[in-house]
Amino acid sequence: MKFPVVLHKDADTDYGVIVPDVPGCYSAGSTVSEAMESVKEALALHFEGLVADGDPLPQAQEIDKHLENPEYEGGIWAVVDFDVTPYFGKAVRFNASLPEKLLHRIDECVRNDNRYASRSGFLAAAALNELHAAH
Repeated sequence: MKFPVVLHKDADTDYGVIVPDVPGCYSAGSTVSEAMESVKEALALHFEGLVADGDPLPQAQEIDKHLENPEYEGGIWAVVDFDVTPYFGKAVRFNASLPEKLLHRIDECVRNDNRYASRSGFLAAAALNELHAAH
């Protein structure tokens, strides 16, 4: 899932990172690159805590939803790709039937796009995108 993040930097400080769609999830780094990597760790810890507490997992929204918020004024917007599928529980094997040409297109996409480690990962991401769009 692609979460929008906003970076702030004041003179003589590190880059601070806020994940607007995940209340309470913050991070920092001395460089933009370091800050963007550390926010992935912050998201992982935050999601682990939500799962442990039995709380619902947040969904990413478009950056446009946050642009008018004065808390983020002057910030630099970016997007962090964070795999949320491990936090939905253990994997369950199931059988599915798909048209052959569609399956070939999925497999080609998985081979050429490093966001997907497998056909299952692609299908999980597609399902999450559709579920998010339905809300």
